[in-house]
Amino acid sequence: MQVPKKKEFSLKTLFSFLGPGFLVTVGFVDPGNWATNIEGGATFGYKLLWVVTLGTVMLIVIQHLAAKLGIATGKSLAVNIRDFFPKPVTVFLGFTVVLACIATDVAELLGGSIGFSLLFGMPLWAGALLTFFLKIFLVISQRYHRIETIIVGFLAIITLCYIAELVIVKPDWVAIAPSVVVPKVGKESIYIAMAILGALVMPHNIFLHSNVIHSREWGISEDEKWNLLRYEKLDTLFAMMLGWVVNSSMMIVAATVFFQNNIPVTSIEQASATLKPIAGHFAGLLFALALTFSGIGASITSSMAEADVVTGFMGKPEDPRSTFYRLSVFVTALPAFLIILFSADTYRILIFSQVILSMQLPFTLLPLLILSRNKQLMGMFRSRTPEFVAAVIISAIVIVLNLYFLYTTLTGGS
Repeated sequence: MQVPKKKEFSLKTLFSFLGPGFLVTVGFVDPGNWATNIEGGATFGYKLLWVVTLGTVMLIVIQHLAAKLGIATGKSLAVNIRDFFPKPVTVFLGFTVVLACIATDVAELLGGSIGFSLLFGMPLWAGALLTFFLKIFLVISQRYHRIETIIVGFLAIITLCYIAELVIVKPDWVAIAPSVVVPKVGKESIYIAMAILGALVMPHNIFLHSNVIHSREWGISEDEKWNLLRYEKLDTLFAMMLGWVVNSSMMIVAATVFFQNNIPVTSIEQASATLKPIAGHFAGLLFALALTFSGIGASITSSMAEADVVTGFMGKPEDPRSTFYRLSVFVTALPAFLIILFSADTYRILIFSQVILSMQLPFTLLPLLILSRNKQLMGMFRSRTPEFVAAVIISAIVIVLNLYFLYTTLTGGS
């Protein structure tokens, strides 16, 4: 194999390529993460922070793998699956991904509706409907780079809100440090641990990254692609680490405010109401603002991913201007809205939606591993042994956790 020619590293080039990873990041600081992180922190304190760390490490490896597939082939993961696998396998994988997309949309619409309810007193159905129309409008009328700027702005607001909340609640950093890296899980916490993992390593984000990476001009030669791949790695690394900070902050705030005061949490609304007398009304306002921006931002990126999945698996152009693309945006959004409309316990629905994502995840990871290792498809971008082994280990961890979760669920935790 010919060794690619290295070009001098350029900060200007790096800044021009930052973006695709941050679109993915807003997808895993979404309302599903709020529910799982609040539940994890309020019920188990700092003990499940390691799941956030593990999920972030997984993300860095997996999202880079997805982006590299998009760069090497010029096609998204959905299109590559359709082109490479037999039709029955493609149909099955497509079906599971669409189910995961519906679960994702439930979380995003719920987050936006709860945020609008906390800020303006709107009923949940009205907030969900407003979020629904906002995201449909922005996705259908999208200019990619404008949406990217909006999403990065939303992410900055969410991050600043949670950093401010950390300052307000004053957590015990000495007690926090070991939990960030030391795994502890049992039959009581496995359900929430699975939900946290599902909220972090999200199937639709893997598909999204393989597609939005084409928004950058990667060049047509192998040397150009190889050199510019360095900037994609940094974009992914920076974005995933920012997501780790935000998700860890969510759980730390919940553990400090609720767990240490023995306050059970049964809804995001209750978490907001309880936060105010303990941490102050400003903390409650920051909570509501961050949740609203999280719901809207994640709804936009999830709709982009869902439309790419539907068009890719159906063999249609992944073009936002096409009628089929615009119709596909509704495919997962409408069922998600109906689920919210007729659900009594939105908090448990949020958490359950994240478990569904975790259960589907192996059916996204395994095709990605197979495609990334295929020499004919990937050429010089084929996954090297260390990277492939790391991805296999990550997939094995996810599958083992899923089996353990199923066992404890079916046996009642015995």
